[in-house]
Amino acid sequence: MKQYDMIIIGGGPAGLAAAIKAKESGVNDLIIIERDRELGGILNQCIHNGFGLHTFKEELTGPEYASRFIDRVKELEIPYMLNTMVLDINEHKVVTSVNSKEGILEMKAKTIILAMGCRERPRGAINIPGSRCAGIYSAGTAQKFVNLEGLMPGREVVILGSGDIGLIMARRMTLEGAKVKAVVEIMDYSSGLKRNIVQCLDDFDIPLMLSHTVISIKGKDRLEGVTIAKVDVNRKPIEGTEKYIPCDTLLLSVGLIPENELSEKAKVRLSKITGGPEVNESYETNIEGIFACGNVLHVHDLVDNVTKESYNAAKNATRYLSYERCKKRVIEVKVSNGVRYTVPKYINTYKVEDSIDVFFRVDNVYKNKAIAVYFDEKKEILRKKRILTPGEMESVRLTKDMFESNKDCKIIKLCVE
Repeated sequence: MKQYDMIIIGGGPAGLAAAIKAKESGVNDLIIIERDRELGGILNQCIHNGFGLHTFKEELTGPEYASRFIDRVKELEIPYMLNTMVLDINEHKVVTSVNSKEGILEMKAKTIILAMGCRERPRGAINIPGSRCAGIYSAGTAQKFVNLEGLMPGREVVILGSGDIGLIMARRMTLEGAKVKAVVEIMDYSSGLKRNIVQCLDDFDIPLMLSHTVISIKGKDRLEGVTIAKVDVNRKPIEGTEKYIPCDTLLLSVGLIPENELSEKAKVRLSKITGGPEVNESYETNIEGIFACGNVLHVHDLVDNVTKESYNAAKNATRYLSYERCKKRVIEVKVSNGVRYTVPKYINTYKVEDSIDVFFRVDNVYKNKAIAVYFDEKKEILRKKRILTPGEMESVRLTKDMFESNKDCKIIKLCVE
């Protein structure tokens, strides 16, 4: 059985950033395991710009952003395995994988960084009635067809869901000559970034139909059209509001799910809200020595935030390897009144050096509200916000002084006020 100090599972933006930071921090015995045929992950098919504004202070496409990290991995001579599928991880940090050249491989790690990313929610998860005809794709699959394979999924398109991938594909399909007839969203707000709504829909006069959903699909061999309807506050179709839209393609952008089947096998505790691991301030899971970062932890809106998070996870995994331990006084971060979850969920106050950023999302659109942070009953932060939306990740910074002045604190709470 091969032995490594660190195994990084996933060669996308999170895995690449974590590997680079670990190597630069002195970890030489490490390896990246990637199931695809090349490094870069989902960025390879994201040919639109808007990446790298925070990390590199310039605007890059997805492949350009990925290539910066791939080039650095090669410069640092970090080993990686491609076309290799991880089958199992156990709580003892034994990783079982398989590829066509070497067959079944077992590796033992002192520490593991989970960076498997996320996948799209399929049609079966949303129970749309109708036939299983051709012409129904996830938005990411359509993106791969158009951007990597040079294939057009269809010519008359309806998009269900206003996530960022769906919004971006509305623009992409339009630029390739298709007619995008509508983007249909069951909620009364878009789950995508505001800039994508403006640049991908408004600029191309593509209608965004909020509080609507697809209620039936027509077509035998190929999709012929969909029927949409307005929904009530319980997201149930309202009778009499049905509208038929002829189309040959339906793209689904109905949410992303962190890829955590391997995490479950390792007995990592997962959040019921995010579907990702519950981690502490070091991005360490409940299994000692197993860390998580990127979209496998929680779905991000900006890849620059994935990079920053992965740097931090690798830095802390490196400290774990050096047996750098400290005393523990763990505070749980709880949420209420509009905040859905936080990352991290637990904070060891002895590990807070100067400050720690806590990331979170809200559960609805809030205007002219504030984010409040309580240490037990004491309000430490009240930050006014003109608008808060579920599509954009927020953060608050907790300083060392706050923890010092609340030494007996049992619970930290975040809420919208």
